[in-house]
Amino acid sequence: MSNFAFNNPAFQQQDPRNVATYPGGPQAAQAGQGAQAASFQHASIDAATNAQLEGMYAAPAAGAVETDRMTVEDTIWKTVGLFAILLVTAAVGWIWTATSFYNTGQANLLPWMVGALGGFVLAMVVTFTSRKKVRPALIFAYAAFEGLFVGAISAFFEIIWPGIVMQATLATLSVVGVTLALFASGKIRASKKMTKIVMIAMVGYLVFSVLNLILMWTGVLPQDQAFGLYSQPIMGIPLGLIIGVLVVFMAAYSLVLDFDQIQQGVRNGAPRQYGWLGGFGIMVTVVWLYVEILRIIAIVRGSD
Repeated sequence: MSNFAFNNPAFQQQDPRNVATYPGGPQAAQAGQGAQAASFQHASIDAATNAQLEGMYAAPAAGAVETDRMTVEDTIWKTVGLFAILLVTAAVGWIWTATSFYNTGQANLLPWMVGALGGFVLAMVVTFTSRKKVRPALIFAYAAFEGLFVGAISAFFEIIWPGIVMQATLATLSVVGVTLALFASGKIRASKKMTKIVMIAMVGYLVFSVLNLILMWTGVLPQDQAFGLYSQPIMGIPLGLIIGVLVVFMAAYSLVLDFDQIQQGVRNGAPRQYGWLGGFGIMVTVVWLYVEILRIIAIVRGSD
């Protein structure tokens, strides 16, 4: 009776006469057959193991869904989704504001105020509750309110200075693109010292902005100054332009901090849901950068 092991091609080329040359006659032959069977079993196991390993190497790398870990690619898609929500509600805010202007001759500031207030409140909630749990629904709502604000303010500025929205959009994309390229190339990185300086400057700028709004609302500043203290000239140059350059730098560095935090999250194996937090941070910074550039261009065009 032939042994099944001989069906393996590795054994079919072996000369069967070698069996008869072993001492011990038939018993030796039977022992030889047993050794060949054992060898075949080991070879079969090794072949199966090798095939399994080759299949594992050939299979696509596990993504964020399989590992439930934060990845750069997954964070990018989440960020794109948030900006898609922003663009949809921005269209609503734009149409709402522009329609009211063309129908009544006055722009309706309600979408502007609702979007700004709702976005600010949700940004604070997301920021202070994200340490315990990331809630994507709140981030979606923030993107929707922020889009309403961006669309409304963009339509308002476009009515006064036609073409300004395209200028501000191109300038914003340029700053974001250059910052991302420099960060990806390793030429700029976040440092503790620079981060402290920028954070102090951002707090100071926030205080200045709130003070400017209060002086405008209370009528302390002249009504002909559309941007309040920003319109005040210093050596013939509006203060808004000087501050604006510094603010653009702060916003660009904030983008570096956003990219760095995402990179650290991926490196440390943070849960996948933190990708929403990375997209939220980028959105906050980009919207801030866009609004500041929009104001800078408005100041320049208003002074012509």
